[in-house]
Amino acid sequence: NGVKAEHAKAFDAWFRKGGDDRFEAVRKLQVEAGLSTLSDPDGGYIVAPPEFDTAIERVAGTISVMRQLATVRTIGVNEYKKIVNTGGTSSGWVAEKESRSETNTPTLKQIAINMKEIYAEPGATQMALDDSFMDLASWLADEVSVEFNEQEGSAFITGDGVAKPTGIAGYEFVANSSYAWGKVGYAAGGHATLINNADKLIGLQHALKSTYRNGATFLMNDATCEKIRTLKDGDGNYIWRPGLMENTPDMLLGKPVAYDDNVADIGAGAYPLFFGNFKRAYLILDRLGIRVLRDPYSSKGNVLFYTTKRVGGGLVMHEAIKALKIATS
Repeated sequence: NGVKAEHAKAFDAWFRKGGDDRFEAVRKLQVEAGLSTLSDPDGGYIVAPPEFDTAIERVAGTISVMRQLATVRTIGVNEYKKIVNTGGTSSGWVAEKESRSETNTPTLKQIAINMKEIYAEPGATQMALDDSFMDLASWLADEVSVEFNEQEGSAFITGDGVAKPTGIAGYEFVANSSYAWGKVGYAAGGHATLINNADKLIGLQHALKSTYRNGATFLMNDATCEKIRTLKDGDGNYIWRPGLMENTPDMLLGKPVAYDDNVADIGAGAYPLFFGNFKRAYLILDRLGIRVLRDPYSSKGNVLFYTTKRVGGGLVMHEAIKALKIATS
């Protein structure tokens, strides 16, 4: 609408030139535009226009493996809660006049994902900001997204939930035969130092319920990929032949493969390979709005932009992902 367009224009002027008068103009317009919940006038924080938010999310989504695999939603609160039916209900066939016995009550679990704060601090020279042709939204998106992606990429895989999201490797693992809700089931790899048996890959694939295998993906780092690529059959032929065409995903046992070097290397007791329906298993949450603090003082001749955003992540369907565990000895 018109107010948001004015806010974006005022933000651009403050972004380039700074000044108390420009700051106050942005603050007043963002209140009118309904964007004030993330601002902090006393601390010098201003909420960026929505196009900045969209641009940053767009760039991050193209370089983040987990953002490509998982479900990503934008919310306007600091906590997301979801009720999941983990089973227990029953049913049965019955004739028209036949009595009906009471069925079992379903077991419900509540999942809560709290938002964590991630930050980046790109900088530009004042001379560059003075150039009217500079596309500030694209520049900020490029600079911030690289920093955000490095932090998020690690957290979505290995995060322990303390001041960061809980990653897929941050949950308790349990043998798939003893799987319980809230944990991640694993299939045994059968060796302490390598993946040397393609049967174990098939076992991992079938550890996942068939309802989740449609849309499932293998996830590993590049070093693990190299090891699996060397597996051969009895005639010396490579079992896995990754796709050769550009932009065509690699396929393993008929399923696509994604790579993220935050996934553990092959090693004793490690979990170097995941197979799951990540769209159903993992949820990434972005808090609506990005805050920017303009700092022209810390580095003379340059302007730093302390940029923060609240991000959350966690498993919402634990049984939709399985891991391969390397033996400890």
